Amino acid sequence: MKNKYTFFVLFVLYSLLCTNTEAQDVHFSQFWMAPLAQNPAAAGATKDMQAVINYKDQWSSVASPYKTYDISFDMRVNKKNAKNGYLAVGAYIFNDKAGDGQIGTFQGNFALAYHVFLNKHNTLGAGIMGGFAQRSINFNSLEWANQYDGTAYNSSLPSKEPQVNNSITYPDASAGIIWTYNKKEGYISGNDRLSVDAGIAVYHLNTPAYSFYHTSEKLDMKFVVHGNALVGIKNSNISLVPGFLYYIQGSSQQLEIGSMVRYTISEESKYTGFINSSAFSLGLHYRNNDALIASMLYEKGPIAVGLSYDVNISGLKTASNGRGGFEISLRYVSPKLFAYKSHARL
Repeated sequence: MKNKYTFFVLFVLYSLLCTNTEAQDVHFSQFWMAPLAQNPAAAGATKDMQAVINYKDQWSSVASPYKTYDISFDMRVNKKNAKNGYLAVGAYIFNDKAGDGQIGTFQGNFALAYHVFLNKHNTLGAGIMGGFAQRSINFNSLEWANQYDGTAYNSSLPSKEPQVNNSITYPDASAGIIWTYNKKEGYISGNDRLSVDAGIAVYHLNTPAYSFYHTSEKLDMKFVVHGNALVGIKNSNISLVPGFLYYIQGSSQQLEIGSMVRYTISEESKYTGFINSSAFSLGLHYRNNDALIASMLYEKGPIAVGLSYDVNISGLKTASNGRGGFEISLRYVSPKLFAYKSHARL
């Protein structure tokens, strides 16, 4: 157990502190519940208003847990009177704490997007997002090789590490485009709805400086390609919800792909709207060379609660015993779960 713990700690310190290592963004397994982390143009793309909170806790089985959360909000501004397109705005706050060194990233962004009506069912949007981020570390909580006296760790010994700032602040900018398609209805009587969104985005356009040691290390641009869909199985309670997320950042690349199966428990009345619709979904996704992700989602009217768990299948499973991360998401949307509309303009 001690060897497994040592391996894990050394791996993480190497990844986070070595100046030759390319920095990478953290990610949420439930990417479909993190719209502005996928694409700045996702602001206002699929809902009139949307607010989401995500929380992830991982690797608690071997070291201090890695804790990540984000809060996002986006809304359409002039959709009601729009003829050719509409404006949307959003805000995105992100925080991450990593391990015993409490290596943290806190970031706040504002997003602006515009979506054009291509025809009855299609829209095309473009968005930008910008803000500031702060990266920090608690060097006092770390143990260094120079502090071992030959038999044991001795905190009174100097680490001989260079004197550096324990916090850096930098601006950050991102941009993206997104296409959405929406056709037919979602009610059980028909359930021939087809909704699709897909896009590409680039994060960290300005490649900000990212090193505590004032080296030339930069935060590489991250290129993202994503897609999500909801495919109703006609005259049934069942819909398929496939999706994928692929990104490249420096020498790192990652693909997450899979699907959920949604079962409609109850549906809202077409005429009164007094009965809230509800649905329950189960899914399985694969993140290449990293994890299998089991997920569930419960939706009731405008509220949705998502849960997922990563089962680690990478080389780190030696230290983690396959236990990756737990994630929970909470979403509020308007309009509600099933909007009785047949095209994108309404």
